[in-house]
Order: sequence, then C-alpha cells, then structure tokens
Amino acid sequence: MPLDTSADSPVPVRTVLQLVGGWISRLGRVWVEGQIAELAVRGGAVFLTLRDPVAAVSVRVICSRQVFDAAEPPPADGARVVILARPDFNANRGSFALTALEIRAVGVGELLARLDRLRRQLASEGLFSPERKRAIPFLPGVIGLICGRDSAAQRDVQQNAGRRWPAVRFRVEQTAVQGPYATEEIIDALRRLDEDPEVDVIVIARGGGSLEDLLPFSDEALVRAVAACRTPVVSAIGHEQDTPLLDYVADLRASTPTDAAKRVVPDVAEQAALITQLRDRARRCVTGWLDRETAWLEGIRSRPALADPVREVERQAERVDALLQRTRMSLTASLARASDDVAHTQARLLALSPASTLRRGYAIVQHRNDGVVRSAAEVKPGETLTVRFAEDQLTVRASDAASADDGDDG
Repeated sequence: MPLDTSADSPVPVRTVLQLVGGWISRLGRVWVEGQIAELAVRGGAVFLTLRDPVAAVSVRVICSRQVFDAAEPPPADGARVVILARPDFNANRGSFALTALEIRAVGVGELLARLDRLRRQLASEGLFSPERKRAIPFLPGVIGLICGRDSAAQRDVQQNAGRRWPAVRFRVEQTAVQGPYATEEIIDALRRLDEDPEVDVIVIARGGGSLEDLLPFSDEALVRAVAACRTPVVSAIGHEQDTPLLDYVADLRASTPTDAAKRVVPDVAEQAALITQLRDRARRCVTGWLDRETAWLEGIRSRPALADPVREVERQAERVDALLQRTRMSLTASLARASDDVAHTQARLLALSPASTLRRGYAIVQHRNDGVVRSAAEVKPGETLTVRFAEDQLTVRASDAASADDGDDG
C-alpha cells in the first residue's frame, strides 16, 4: 500500500529505503543473462559487473568464492554467463546488487543457437535482403575505417589500399572490438562516420578470433545500426570461415581486412593497364573503320561516273540525240501513213459522192418536202418538183404520168 505522507508528515529516509528493500526482496530468485564487464576478487568475495548484451545498462553482482570457483569454465572478462541471483537492496548504503547463487557459462552450442534464432528473426524483417544492399563506389574519396586500437586489421587495410591507390584517404575510428563495451563504441563510431558527408564507404575490420571474441559483431543493436546507415558498409571480420551477423546485413562482405582493401579500392596499375587496353581497342576500331571507309571511297572514285563525269554526260547526250532522231523518224513515218490514208479515204469519198454522178449528166428529182422521187408513181399530176443538177437546180411541174412502155417507144 502507498505511504500516507505529506509535506507536514514526511517519513524518514530509512523508512523509504526499508520499504524499497522489502519490495525488491519479494522479486525472489531470478536467472539473469549478461556479459561480464568487470571482475574483481577481494578476499572471500567476488564482485562482478554484469552488462546487458543489447542495452547500455549494467548491474553489480556479488558472489562468494565457492560459487565463483564452482563455475566451469571459470568466468572471465567479456564472457557470457547466466546467473541465478537474488536481488538485494542495501538500505544503509541505498545501493542495489544481485547476490549470485550459481554461475553458468553460456556454451558455444547455446550461443550458436541463439545467434541462429536472431539471424532468422532479422532475415524475416528483410534486413538481409539483397534488394536493400547498396553498390560500393568505384573510387571512394574518403574511406571510414572502424577497427581496434593499433590493430593489425587497420595496418592491413591501410597498407593494401595505399599500395593499390596511393592517393586514398582514410578517416579512422579506433574502438574496442571485443568485450562488453565493443558494441556501444562501434555503434557510436558508425554513427559519426555515417554523418560525415565526405565519407563514401565505411569498413568495419577486425582480425580473427574465437566465437566469443566476435560476439559484438553479431549484436542485434549493431546489425540494426548498420541497416539504418545511409553510407555503404563493408564487413571485414575475422577470416573466411567466420560469419558474424554483420556479414549478412553489410552491403559487401570481405573475407579478411586485406580482401576488404582490395574490393573497396581499385588497383591503379590494373586500371592503367585496362585503360591502355581499351585505348588500343578503340584505336584499332577507329583505324579499321577509317580503312574500310577509305577503301569504299577509293572504289567510288574509281568508277567511270566519278573518274570522268563529262564522259557520262556526253554518253547521255548521245542517247538523247538518238532517241530524238528515232522520235522524228517515227513521227514522219506516222504522218506519211496518215496522209496516204486521208488521200485514199478522200478518193473513195469522191468516187462514192452523188456530186460525181451528177457531173456525168444525171439529176435528182425531189418533192417540195425534200423527199427524193424514186419512181413516177410517187408524183402526182401538177405537183411541183425540184430537179437538182451538179451545179444548180430547176423547179418543174409534173404532167400526166407516162407508162414505162411509152417511155420505151420513145
């Protein structure tokens, strides 16, 4: 129940601390997992600082020498342990601590199982997806390097990168690469490098080590920090067989720090040789193209149309003259034939014309309505008729018709 207190009726400090101690003692025994950050043996007691593997929090642990010596293998700085402890609150000092009743080292098999579960969880969230990985720049201006203090990994990366590209520049962040503070320091260094606009790529490098030594690079907080980086990250942890979770989330995995230098920085000698090869190929291509075009141009120039263009004009002029002459001859022949046809037709018309018959002494007798009289029976006595001659005509009046016999008698 909450205390009934006020400004006029406060309770002393000892009462509050006693109540806090009572509340904490009701928690009972608990199993706690963490990483040993500090270890000190003083007489018959051992004092530990147990750090949370993810969050930046820690708690003090006190145990007897018998409990500490019973642990197999013996706990050491940086080791992962599981402790059966009883929470205690010292009311006189106002301090909280855990009293260890049993200490168990976390075995390699259990560590691997936990790492595998964490790997599957992060993979299901898409942190290891190839689609989210970014390309490493061809020639980074500044390389951010996170490594141990005065470590061989730093020398390997810088020396190999310098041999490949002497003008390469680094911004080095030296941190702890194992132990309880490694993860926090690496995350802080990663944040600083990611915020630097001059840094084009970040390399996290560490030499080989045991599974426990490489645990900081499988920390969930570090993996998520790398996934959230805007700058491409290269993982170069341990050797080829070492695969911390950082390798899965990084944009590029290098088997060793030396391999990271080779994959991040191009070799100036190789690039110069490549440029020479490409230049030679381009020169051969251009030379071949020019040779082909020159041969084609020479072939075109050797043709008669271009070798003697006036001759072609003269040949075409001769052809035009021949065609013109043929046209004239054909037209003259056609006109002659047409003239003959017209003369023949005119002669036939003249031969068949009634005017020619009239000139021979014949006449045409017509009724007044221009009808031609073909027999005497068609003429009525007293009818006026027109007699047409070759040159003129005459109007006559018919008398009684005479018979054919009378006409024959004369």
